[in-house]
Amino acid sequence: MTQHIALVTGGSRGLGKNAALKLAAKGTGIILTYNSNAEEAQKVVHEIEQKGVKAAALQLNVGDIAQFEHFTHKVREQLHAVWGRETFDYLLNNAGIGIHASFIDTQEAQFDQLVNIHFKGPFFLTQSLLPLLQDGGRILNVSSGLARFSQPGYSAYASMKGAMEVLTRYQAKELGARGISVNIIAPGAIETDFGGGMVRDNAQVNQHIAAQTALGRVGLPDDIGDAIAALLSDELAWMNAQRVEVSGGMFL
Repeated sequence: MTQHIALVTGGSRGLGKNAALKLAAKGTGIILTYNSNAEEAQKVVHEIEQKGVKAAALQLNVGDIAQFEHFTHKVREQLHAVWGRETFDYLLNNAGIGIHASFIDTQEAQFDQLVNIHFKGPFFLTQSLLPLLQDGGRILNVSSGLARFSQPGYSAYASMKGAMEVLTRYQAKELGARGISVNIIAPGAIETDFGGGMVRDNAQVNQHIAAQTALGRVGLPDDIGDAIAALLSDELAWMNAQRVEVSGGMFL
């Protein structure tokens, strides 16, 4: 059986790293991207290879659309060199940043950065990579619980995630002819370094969120990594165009 290969953007840290490791534990080969920290990315590659699975890391700023043609060429090279293949099976559009700013204080530069990284980037990166995505493959986009419930300070960020949720349905509709399914996962608050590590490091914030979550705690990276691996499993291949929130039941 041919080994599946997943391309994970933002796979050198945080939820992307966790997802890459969880997928690798199931035998999935990994191409991960990193923005600036090549050393951390290579550590993740090494950790994956220790599991007996092939991996590669490529630099990519998902907010810089001009890079995509060159990046796609590099992906094609890695597929051929490492796996002897022309295509990969799963695309996880995970890379992102967090900007906390009230609606009234959000600056145009902040808005543009969020658009480029969280919406325009995934839109055109997926478009660029489609020739390398196997027919019958899978795309998993990443939203946020903040697209369902509203917390002050995330109007721009959450709006981009809302846009990704709509895009997911259109992608599913238009790529179905190739047997490609497209879904989107919406994590709740997770203890990572995202957004300066506020959920992880601020005890008051952590306790507040835990109190508003049905399962009584804040999410951990493993909660999301395991969910991503499950959503990309063969058992869920028939699921399509769905938003799946993985938040422990926040703000119900």
